[in-house]
Amino acid sequence: MRLCRPLIAIAVAVLLLAAIGSSGGASAASVQDFLATLPSAQQNEFLAWRNAKAKHDRELDAYWALVEQKRAGRRAKRAKTKFFDQSDYVWTPAPTYSGPRLSAELDRLWTRFLNAQKAPTPDKAPAKPLPSLADFLAAAKSHYGFEPTRISEREFKRRYALEALSLGLSKEQVVRVYALETGGNGTADMQAGINPITKKGTPISSALGYAQLLHANTVGELVKHGPDFIKRLQRLRAGAVTQARASELDRKIASLQLMLKSAKSVPNNWYRHVAFAQTSKGYGMHAINLDGDLGPWLQSLKLRGLKDFAARQGVTNLSGEEIELMNLSGPATGLEMMQPVGLTAPTTNFFTRRAYYVNKMVIGKTSAELLAEFTRRMDASSQKPGALEFAAAFDEARQERLPWR
Repeated sequence: MRLCRPLIAIAVAVLLLAAIGSSGGASAASVQDFLATLPSAQQNEFLAWRNAKAKHDRELDAYWALVEQKRAGRRAKRAKTKFFDQSDYVWTPAPTYSGPRLSAELDRLWTRFLNAQKAPTPDKAPAKPLPSLADFLAAAKSHYGFEPTRISEREFKRRYALEALSLGLSKEQVVRVYALETGGNGTADMQAGINPITKKGTPISSALGYAQLLHANTVGELVKHGPDFIKRLQRLRAGAVTQARASELDRKIASLQLMLKSAKSVPNNWYRHVAFAQTSKGYGMHAINLDGDLGPWLQSLKLRGLKDFAARQGVTNLSGEEIELMNLSGPATGLEMMQPVGLTAPTTNFFTRRAYYVNKMVIGKTSAELLAEFTRRMDASSQKPGALEFAAAFDEARQERLPWR
């Protein structure tokens, strides 16, 4: 029995696909089914794309495997030296796909086919949305009886400036981080993904406030500084001039004591803090960022922690861009990126594969180019009303003194 040419083409295609492996979540059998629906010309177009894409995916996997191998080597070497050389890095950029593309029509047909192949999961629960500001506030009240003291933006900035200056941070450092993190118009209750002015949007992370702290950051800072938070509130309570203010601080002290006990119920490491922060009790702690008595200090302490970490490694006089680099990539990695060899290395060396492609700002750059991008964005956003108001708050704060110091 003789096979017709289309069937021969499909059979050959299946053999080719079996040789290169499947990609895009489709098996060779399902690809065969798809090819059977296409005329000869579209079969050839699809196979050319599929083969080129599979080759690219193999190259990309090999590239990121080498990046991870180099990163593991640097981790092992870090205990012996603070400095690295060129052999510790991958110097080529991540491969980008340059092969044939599917036509709009064929891409639409392939997408429709893949969607039709997905097994129905009627019993599967829908994906849980990221927590919102309302979730943080509700959890704080439910678990800890905590309701943050909300103050005006101008007053929040003034207190933030007072805290930052008392901790040895400069106006330039703090305002430039604020400008980049919030676009220069961020509010004390701004959450990543939500426009701070219109309040429209969908949360894309738990990042909150002027410094855009993640909820795991809040848990970590509470474990580290919680007793000092409570002592501060107690000092404020001793100086309260009205019974209403005294009662407010009494409630807040009781809430913070519950939060601290809860935060210390898990091991004190970043990964456990991340896991805990994703629980309802973890959500509730994040609400302290909004509090007029605690939020400015909490966020200033987080930035000061980066500065202290750098100082312990012999790095001082950090710019706002350098603090932001440590904030974005992690303290140790940020410092590594500032080394002479690190500045010229592709940013793929310093981020996980997923994080690299999620953060569009870092793609295709060296560390030095990323810092230059920070400068460009900070310069532009520093002229926005929120950043200008924040800068003015620092000028005013230089003439004041914290009442509890």
